[in-house]
Amino acid sequence: MKIAVAADHGAFELKEAVKKHLEEKGIEFTDYGCFSKESVDYPRYAYLAASAVAEKECDFGIICCTTGLGVSMAANKVKGIRAAVCTNEMLAEMTRRHNNANVICMGQNVVSQELAFRMIDIFLSTDFEGGRHQRRINLLTDIENGKKLTV
Repeated sequence: MKIAVAADHGAFELKEAVKKHLEEKGIEFTDYGCFSKESVDYPRYAYLAASAVAEKECDFGIICCTTGLGVSMAANKVKGIRAAVCTNEMLAEMTRRHNNANVICMGQNVVSQELAFRMIDIFLSTDFEGGRHQRRINLLTDIENGKKLTV
């Protein structure tokens, strides 16, 4: 398993802690930046990490900013990405189990490092259930491809 890791300046410290956590778990990752606390534009870094996942260079992504919201919006603009902001363990589990999310987004000012580590562990170890949930993922792909849905 290989993980794409990225953050803006608002979550640089969380990203660095996440990298250490992944190293301790023996999980390979690529750091797509940023590389300091100097102010940067979050869409650039979210795009790099999300693109690595979409292009199958990495299996999953972990992208952080101050709230997790901005990077999730940016990541979800990349075709093939299903990024979810998670703030607790249940969300980390269910976004994998039911939504087959491939990127978890977190906010440095929203979650503690310990909670972030627990969510990452859950996210990376939870399998997609498929079944009725696959039908819904297919609908998301249809929307992504410009298909208009009806009720």
